[in-house]
Amino acid sequence: MLSAMPGTALAQEAAEPLTEEGAIIVTGYRASLASAVGEKREAEQIVESISAEDIGKLPDASIAESIARLPGLTSQRVNGRSNAISIRGFAPDFSTTLLNGREQTSTGDNRAVEYDQYPSEIVNAVNVYKTPMASLIGQGLSGTVDMRTVRPLDGTRRIVSVGARGTYTDQGKLNAGSSDTGFRMNALYVDQFANDTLGIALGASYLDEPYQVEEFNAWGYADGPDGNRVIGGSKSYVTSTKLKRLGLNGTLQWRPSPNFTSTLDAFYSDFKDDQFKRGIELPLFWSGASLQDDYSAPDGLITQGAFDDVKGVLRNDAFQRHAKLYSFGWNSAWKGDDGWNAVADVSYSRTDRNELVVETYSGTGRAGEGATDTIGFSSSSGGTVFTHQLDYADYDLIQLTSPQGWGGTQIGLDGTTITGGQDGYYNDRKIRDELWQLRLEVAKEIDRGLLRSVQAGLNYTTRSKRLVPEEYFLGLAANTDGTVSVPIPEDARLGATDLDYLGLGSMVSYDPVALVDAGLYNLVANPYGDVVVKAYAIREKIMTAYTQANIDAEIGTAHLTGNVGVQANWVDQNSKGATAVYLGTNANGSPDIGASQRNESTDYLDVLPSLNLSLRFPSDFVIRFAAAREIIRPRLDDMRASLSWGYTVTGDVAQVTGSSGNPDLRPWRANALDLTFEKYFASNGYIAAQFYWKDLKSYVYNLDVTVPTSALALPSPGNGIAIAPYAQLNVPVNGEGGKLYGVEVATTLPFETFVKTLEGFGVTGSVAYTKTKISPVPGGASEDLPGYSKWVANGTAYFEKAGFSARGSVRYRSTFVGEVSGFGAARVRRRAASEFIVDGQLGYEFQPDSALEGLSLYLQGQNLTDEPFITANPGDARQVIDYQSYGRRFLAGFTYKF
Repeated sequence: MLSAMPGTALAQEAAEPLTEEGAIIVTGYRASLASAVGEKREAEQIVESISAEDIGKLPDASIAESIARLPGLTSQRVNGRSNAISIRGFAPDFSTTLLNGREQTSTGDNRAVEYDQYPSEIVNAVNVYKTPMASLIGQGLSGTVDMRTVRPLDGTRRIVSVGARGTYTDQGKLNAGSSDTGFRMNALYVDQFANDTLGIALGASYLDEPYQVEEFNAWGYADGPDGNRVIGGSKSYVTSTKLKRLGLNGTLQWRPSPNFTSTLDAFYSDFKDDQFKRGIELPLFWSGASLQDDYSAPDGLITQGAFDDVKGVLRNDAFQRHAKLYSFGWNSAWKGDDGWNAVADVSYSRTDRNELVVETYSGTGRAGEGATDTIGFSSSSGGTVFTHQLDYADYDLIQLTSPQGWGGTQIGLDGTTITGGQDGYYNDRKIRDELWQLRLEVAKEIDRGLLRSVQAGLNYTTRSKRLVPEEYFLGLAANTDGTVSVPIPEDARLGATDLDYLGLGSMVSYDPVALVDAGLYNLVANPYGDVVVKAYAIREKIMTAYTQANIDAEIGTAHLTGNVGVQANWVDQNSKGATAVYLGTNANGSPDIGASQRNESTDYLDVLPSLNLSLRFPSDFVIRFAAAREIIRPRLDDMRASLSWGYTVTGDVAQVTGSSGNPDLRPWRANALDLTFEKYFASNGYIAAQFYWKDLKSYVYNLDVTVPTSALALPSPGNGIAIAPYAQLNVPVNGEGGKLYGVEVATTLPFETFVKTLEGFGVTGSVAYTKTKISPVPGGASEDLPGYSKWVANGTAYFEKAGFSARGSVRYRSTFVGEVSGFGAARVRRRAASEFIVDGQLGYEFQPDSALEGLSLYLQGQNLTDEPFITANPGDARQVIDYQSYGRRFLAGFTYKF
């Protein structure tokens, strides 16, 4: 496995790979597990590892699904694919991800890396460090993930590898123009020149794959008649995604002498996530619809009934998420004959991301006009299913319009007017994330007493992230008097979209972006304060100094290794944002909204001691102990110097709620202890029990504060609705106190270790239990951390012999607070139900001396039980908010290595 501990990562000294006469080879899943076991045994920290074969043999849309099989780790699915990792019950925000030991920018709004940016084929190894040490830069509070690429001078032979796969999703083609099949191709070239003093590695991967989702979504549940709760409304879609990604990776190494190595790395990802979302939004209890009296309400929830006078809003929406990620690094390492070593490393990472959300509405007529429907409903733990009377696929009945009159009259600064309600919305978000990093380190090998060596270094990181939103109301150009609805142009009609899973039959279908581009809509810039305050710019400057002593000593018959050190971080953070100011009304009737600029800075110091000890016995028994001060800096979007809000209408009064960032936020901080007992069998198996405890000294939670609405720039809710005199704003602040502790039991057991006749059979897996006691409000009830699951388990049973391989894998996580996509791609947190996911794979690798030696074939099934993603209101699983069905995915492909 080509991987390295963080202390040597900058020197790019990889562990020895599996070799045959010096050439890097892949010898199957069992060899990969053995390599990972060896990495874990020799590590100075508590580490989990995956080798390249493990990832390459299970090709996923991202490497996240492979990482999620490690002990104590799990993932959250987005649109059916895993792209974020939780470690030890913490959300992805609490860990950090490195590429070849270097910090990376993110395609998300926060720091957490989304793994679908990184093709699994170009990642050669992954190490997950559960405990920090002083020389580990960019460490997280829950753990640190380091992805490693191939080092060409670690081998001595040319390698050429190509692969391809086809993908099929059994959900079918849910939207017109979508696909249920896709493909993926990859190639890798590694070679050495000039007497093995110059090495090059080039990798490329291209992916074009579909994802299909059937989704139910509830607005929420209202206090209905007789004290019963009832669904307030529904916004449900079928979503068809086309995911395209080009990944390029290159490494150039120069080693003119055994003492000096210079390495240049480059990585590029062009990522396009294009979605069409089509469905019917049904305003029910929270609307002018009326609930019929003959409803059924067992245990306080109206689970069956019907609404009259329902005016549905048909949605044809588009979501385009395009991102380009650039990462470069240059490392030079000197290893002197006198024991003095030095390393210099400079790196740059940048992500340019553009997210476009286009909403368009259609229905039977404008607000107050057109036919209404009688909608029956049946709510359960599987979501809500409806009945209907109208034909929503009738192009003579359904027209482009504003069925509910949402938004009312809007007047642009140039006088362009939308009357009778908006006919859609256009939200364009532009984000740039940029990071520079410079690191210098010197080390001295002393091999005296307890110490093997000492090292010291400096690291300087500067990061900036900014968001620029552009939002527009859409109004039909033909609607000049507020009464006009427009038939869907015949050349834009795409047939019907099937909503039978919701009980709503079919609905009209068209391309919303094409209609906007064709000029059917006028765009009126949203002038209100909620847009003004979404823009922000965050800048961080961090100087890190560290020193570390590495331990190596004999204690009786045991061998003690490890390290002790301290890291100091000087942080200077700055946040720019705005608070909207209502300045009155312009001459043309448009609101005059200004912005009060806010620019705040703060600085602080963190001192982070760490200790890692491993006591190794001749019986292959290892006891590890670690103690450390750990931190993770706050979410970047929580640090924004801005304020936003929205309305919740109750009766004839609009209650104002909102949120504000906090530029003065400090990191999450914890004191942590780890104790691990590991028993190794031969060279390829182990069983371990890992105990951990974290005492959170500082953390970030959200606090509600009350402010007068007269101080805010609020647009009129319309329809004669008054605004409440006070607003409740949710603000992130630093809290104190709270604990998280747990245990992980993990094993890799090749059965031939105990019974020779079972050669080729084995299991690997883990079970983790985590308990949390966090009380954000002093004296209040304990709450779960985002991403926290009490139980996390995974397991793989495998057989591999004579080229044949078979694997079955399961992953389980108990209920957790997860992030899902809200309006305009904003992230919102909801309680998610437990998940149990089943995957499988069959394969054959042609053996040496075969005419097809080097060729591997495989067939893989993902999510074989079609496990849904579910969120619900706490306390009642029948009050489902999200119910997303992703279907099963089947993959067939090959790899060929020369």
